Amino acid sequence: MTIMKIKDITTYLEHIAPLALQESYDNCGLIVGDKEWEVSKVLVTLDCTEAIVDEAIAEGCNLIVAHHPIVFSGLKKINGKNYVERTIIKAIKNDVAIYAIHTNYDNVMNGVNAMIASRLGLTNVKMLSPKGGLLKKLITFIPDEHYQAVSSAVFAAGAGHIGNYSETSFNTPGFGTFRGNEHSNPTIGKAGELEKVAEIRFETIFPAYLEGKVLRALFSAHPYEEVAYDVVLLQNQWNQVGSGMIGEVEEQSEMDFLQSIKATMEAKVVRHTPTLGKTIKKVAICGGSGRFLLNDAIAAGADAFVTADFKYHDFFDADSKIVVADIGHYESEQFTKDLLKSHLLEKFPTFAVLKSKINTNPINYL
Repeated sequence: MTIMKIKDITTYLEHIAPLALQESYDNCGLIVGDKEWEVSKVLVTLDCTEAIVDEAIAEGCNLIVAHHPIVFSGLKKINGKNYVERTIIKAIKNDVAIYAIHTNYDNVMNGVNAMIASRLGLTNVKMLSPKGGLLKKLITFIPDEHYQAVSSAVFAAGAGHIGNYSETSFNTPGFGTFRGNEHSNPTIGKAGELEKVAEIRFETIFPAYLEGKVLRALFSAHPYEEVAYDVVLLQNQWNQVGSGMIGEVEEQSEMDFLQSIKATMEAKVVRHTPTLGKTIKKVAICGGSGRFLLNDAIAAGADAFVTADFKYHDFFDADSKIVVADIGHYESEQFTKDLLKSHLLEKFPTFAVLKSKINTNPINYL
């Protein structure tokens, strides 16, 4: 029987949603436990509370994968004075690990917002607010006969992906010159002699968080003793990473749309701005607190914006330009449990992945 370790689970989750893509305020990753622990079963949940830890213990799960981190900021004392500290204490005493996959899971194409888009039947889906400053360009110079080996190694390390395309690059033929000193050991030519070598200028992009991996691949595959290269930070938007999503639904009246999302998202109530006497076709979405994307939704021409956590005065900011539908934080993200389970079973089809049966919504409706 294959022994599974916590790191097997977390490495896969971080392949889907790299930790580098979490927001600066967040606390994703392994919060409690040791990545080298053997894992028996996994319990997936939206929130991690004392009741969730009890459920994990009862089900024989020693790893909890939660969307929301139980710890957002540093704990100076852990003595059980609040639910966060009590949950941590209970998990540690019972050797239950806790892992959080939060805004990094929000920010990827196949994450939380993709689940919402799927439930609402959105088509032609794309990021509402793609992020910039997360991509870099590698420029290097490869001898002609070594081009295939070096470029393949760099691509295998994660470079060259643009949207639905892989192994993308730009190549320019030319020649390089060099003269090695008495301490050099040139692959081509002799030390002390000026060499002129036919080379290809190779350019490709990669996610900034993969820089170390890409450069190690370059240095390992490149034949030169000293590899000439440049790494340039790009401001280009990365259309595969960002906040919220936008897509299209079958054209319908505003009230029909509001009734539909209430049923589909299993919301007890939908708080919304006044209807505008128009039809709904283009829809923006954001799981959890989405107020920060209101202007993006309006600018993108969305007829409606489905999200949560709008405050009283925030509703005025819709300014008769869009219908805002606040369905509740828990309601907007509750199906993340299903998404986590499906992702884990896709990779580990014979492993025990349980979905929590506990409703962790702290809000009740009268």
